[in-house]
Order: sequence, then C-alpha cells, then structure tokens
Amino acid sequence: MRPFTTLTGVAAPLPMANVDTDKIIPARFLKTIKRTGLGKNLFDTLRYTPQGEERPDFVLNQAPYRHAEILIAHENFGCGSSREHAPWALLDFGIRCVIAPDFADIFHGNCFKNGVLPIALPREICDLLMEDACLGANARITVDLERQIVVRPSGEEIPFAVDALRRRMLLEGMDEIGQTLQHAQAIDAFEASRAQSQPWLPAIASV
Repeated sequence: MRPFTTLTGVAAPLPMANVDTDKIIPARFLKTIKRTGLGKNLFDTLRYTPQGEERPDFVLNQAPYRHAEILIAHENFGCGSSREHAPWALLDFGIRCVIAPDFADIFHGNCFKNGVLPIALPREICDLLMEDACLGANARITVDLERQIVVRPSGEEIPFAVDALRRRMLLEGMDEIGQTLQHAQAIDAFEASRAQSQPWLPAIASV
C-alpha cells in the first residue's frame, strides 16, 4: 500500500450529504475483485447520462477537478452497503483523501485499509474548504498526516484527529496483513512452542 505522508492537490467540492456507497460505485460494477479499473465508474450515475455521456455540471467532469486528489463533502459520507469497492474506486480515480463532517463506520474503516485518509471536520470548516476548492487549480489544499493538519490556500492550518494506530499504518503504507507480518517471528515461536506442549492440536500454517 502506498504510504500517505503529505498531500498537496486540487480538492473537488461535493456539497452533498448522505452520499452512499452505491452512488460512489454502483452495484453493477462490483463483479471484479481487482482494486484497479473502477475509477472510470466512480460516481457513475452522477457523472454520466444513461447513454454514457458526461454530465457537464458534475464537478469531476470539470477542469481542474478531473485530476482532484482530495474530495470535500457533507455529512454521513459512505453510508449504505459495506462494499470495499467504494474506496477502491476513489483511489483508482486519484482521490487519496476525503474530508467531511462524519463518515459511515464501515466505509471509514475500509478507507484506512486501502490507503485513503478520511478526515472528519466540523461542517462550517468543510464549507470553508469547499469555498477554497471552488477557486480551482489556483487554490490547492495540503493535507499533512504527520502533523495532522489541513492547510488552506491562505496558509491557515486546521488540525484534525485520527486514531494513532491507523495514522501510523497509513504513514508506513501498511495494511492489516502487513501489520500482522511484523510479528511473524513471535507467531512462529508461539506455534513451535504450542506444537511441543499440545501435540494433539492441529498445526496452523506459518505466516
């Protein structure tokens, strides 16, 4: 997983609440188990007409937001079903950070597992960041995970909180499997000891 340290980029304003995972990536695109290729269908029903033509009024179809790396939304982002394809689609499009007042719990956890940083900030702060984002490419926003701040184009620094373990895993580009493998030697030693003391129990494959 790609580490997340400091990100400076274009932010796309999405002034919508209760954006569910079916809006983020519709169910008909969930046939794949690959984490790539879903970016073109991110927000599919919002980005395209039923005939497959772009809707010019949708933010991600406008320059410079076609290359947005940060998304700013309203409350309850990522509600609905628990599909992990939602952060996959965001990441494949190029969005590595979502800022909103709050997030659905499962979506929030899935973001951290896949290298997307969800930042919860008060609604009034999100609205200010949306105003910044509306200025386009000349108003880039910086997200510094090491210092846990969002820097507005004006230079104002806005602190945010994130779970310490999840922060470390993102900084190191490590998922839950990688975290487990850090303890491989201790796990192997435990299994060897258990095999001697309790030989009647079935063996567990070594990590």
